[in-house]
Amino acid sequence: MANYCLLCSTYLVPTISWSIFTFTHEEKYLCRDCRKKLSVIKGEICIKCSRSLDKLDPEYVQNTTCLDCIRWEEDLKWRGILEKNISIYNYNDFFKELLSQFKFRGDYVLAKVFAKDIRKTIQSIPHDLIVPIPLSDERLLERGFCQAEALVMEAGLEPYHALSRIHTEKQSKKSRQERIHIENVFQAVENLENKSILLLDDIYTTGSTIRHAAKTLRQAGAKSVVSFTVARG
Repeated sequence: MANYCLLCSTYLVPTISWSIFTFTHEEKYLCRDCRKKLSVIKGEICIKCSRSLDKLDPEYVQNTTCLDCIRWEEDLKWRGILEKNISIYNYNDFFKELLSQFKFRGDYVLAKVFAKDIRKTIQSIPHDLIVPIPLSDERLLERGFCQAEALVMEAGLEPYHALSRIHTEKQSKKSRQERIHIENVFQAVENLENKSILLLDDIYTTGSTIRHAAKTLRQAGAKSVVSFTVARG
């Protein structure tokens, strides 16, 4: 077990139980206080993107689908490209800090924080291949690792590298509208005839990156694409 919380460095006091004397004892990477700051998505959610609907104005919801997803599906260019997105956590201030430390400060070990939840969730999603959203070669050199691939591997799962990515400006520097209308930066590296793809990334915000990647996979022959993101923004 890790001795200190990976985020706040608080000493992790071991819980005394019979599990300590077995080989099934689970490692912990966040202290109880930090773990409580992770906001699990619950209650009514958009059936298409996992967005929490509880705080949305009713005019932005139709039945159990948010207006953003309705607009995507009304566009013939995008209709049916992505079956749905599944997320675990809300993108709150705490998750933002955690993600920043993971992605931009190169703290790879933080991928372990989500490993158990990712593994448990993905096991319930039918798929043939898990495809992490890739970084461009330039961004990979800058960060040292691909965060989506790290999340897959730390969960004990096998990433399948079906996509490559063209280098562009960071998504975080773009406005919402710029993200939605970006050109497709993904390329498929092989035929994926009749494969059910689980596309994985750290966060779903506008859905643009996920859908561009999904469209590329579908054009390469994929039968279906479902995405999984750790957080829903």
